[in-house]
Amino acid sequence: AGASALLAAPALAQNFSSSTEIENDVSSSVRRNVSAFRMRDWQPYFSSLKNGAILCDIDSRALHYWGPDGVYALYPSSVPLSEDLTRRGRTEIVRKKVGPSWTPTASMRERDPTLPAFMPPGPGNPLGTHAMYLDWPAYLIHGTHDTRKIGRRSSSGCIGLYNEHIEELFAKAEIGTQVLLL
Repeated sequence: AGASALLAAPALAQNFSSSTEIENDVSSSVRRNVSAFRMRDWQPYFSSLKNGAILCDIDSRALHYWGPDGVYALYPSSVPLSEDLTRRGRTEIVRKKVGPSWTPTASMRERDPTLPAFMPPGPGNPLGTHAMYLDWPAYLIHGTHDTRKIGRRSSSGCIGLYNEHIEELFAKAEIGTQVLLL
């Protein structure tokens, strides 16, 4: 019996990891194409790597970074909860902050009245340890202390990374880095 269980385990694990992802409502599932999380080339999206480039792929829930020197990094990310919270297009990093504070927008507080008006930096702060502000108001690339959010539709518009990944990206990406959300 033990040998049979060992032989079946890889098949069960394979079926589990490639099946569905359940988000928000237990009754709704979303098919995920794991193969969409792959390396990309920067040329189809950017004309140069001046100041570096970040591509946030909402569908594959991946953030791609190319440095001005061509160094490449790929990170899993959280993405907006719904299409109406998603902004797509070109922007850039305009500010960076270690230990960001958080002030939810009026629309966030309307959707969830239990949100605080302000939250200082720390373990409960949803922006994690580092934040990079885009030139679109209230849109950021930031960390998260809640690691369950990565790889899911879980944000109110921002792109979230594991704290260790945002710390790494924060050190690489400069103010002026071009960003494309698609």
